[in-house]
This record gives sequence, structure tokens and C-alpha cells, in this order.
Amino acid sequence: MTRPVINVSQATTHTGASGECFAYSMTELASALGALAIGANITRVPPGKAAFPFHHHYANEGHFFVLSGSGVLRHGMEVHAVMKNDYIVNLPGGPDRAHQLVNTGAEDLVYLAISTNVVPEVCGYPDSAKTAVRTAPFGEANSRFVMSDTSKDSVGYWELEDGRRVAELVSGRK
Repeated sequence: MTRPVINVSQATTHTGASGECFAYSMTELASALGALAIGANITRVPPGKAAFPFHHHYANEGHFFVLSGSGVLRHGMEVHAVMKNDYIVNLPGGPDRAHQLVNTGAEDLVYLAISTNVVPEVCGYPDSAKTAVRTAPFGEANSRFVMSDTSKDSVGYWELEDGRRVAELVSGRK
């Protein structure tokens, strides 16, 4: 049986960055204890950066509790100042539920992130006009597909379906 307690100092921390605007370190909590339905981590964002692109989830609900630092929450078309001890809820939905925490302060923005772990999950990225589909829990190889929104509905539901295998089965050819 997995131990039900972990100290942050003993948890695995991952880091990532992209370009001039994105950087983070993320300390895994829930997955380290074998959690399946709920994810939790502590995310640290340096000044002048965001951890992740502006995005929304169609399946998962996310909560953030600001532990230290300050910044802004982009939420839909609005921007809200956030600081230590603020609690944020992001419900699943379309672009009007898109969210992003940006560190506009002088010290690291640190928050506890908690979310449901529903898969499959579809995420939209309004700033970059793309969509991602996740078919397995975060971190599993080959479990995310990202496409430009211009690719949506580029193939019709029945397109490329010739029914050949159905005809073989109906005629008794296996």
C-alpha cells in the first residue's frame, strides 16, 4: 500500500519553459500518493512569466490557492488581481471559462493547484487557436493530440468510410 502522506520536500519537482513568457516548476503531490480522481501540485512561476498558455477544459474542474506572491488571473475576457491567500475556481466549459495565472509581481507566484482527472479531456487554447485532446492521465506517453483549430471538421464523419469490411462480414468472408 502506498503511504498516504508526502512532504513537499520529498516530492518530485518538474520544470518547464518556453520562449520568453512561460516558465514553471511543479511539485507533484497527489500522483505521488497514487491518487486517481484528483490531481494536486504546487506550481511556482517566476516574475514576468505564466506557467501555461491561456486555456479551458471541457471536462475538468481546477482550483488554485495562492500560497505566496501576486499576479493576475485571466478568466474569459476579464483580468483579476490575485495575491496570497486567494482561492480560485475554474469550472469546465468553453472559451468563456479559459484561464491563466500570470506573475506580474516581483517574487515567485506559488500556488496549490487541485483538479479533477477526467480523461478523455479536451482543452482549448484561445490565444493560439488550437485544441488538445488527452486520452490518458497527465505524463503518459503518446496520450495528447494537439491540432490547429483550422483542422477541426476538415474531414466529414462518413468521409473515408467505404464499408468494405462490413460487406465482407455480411457476405460471410471473415
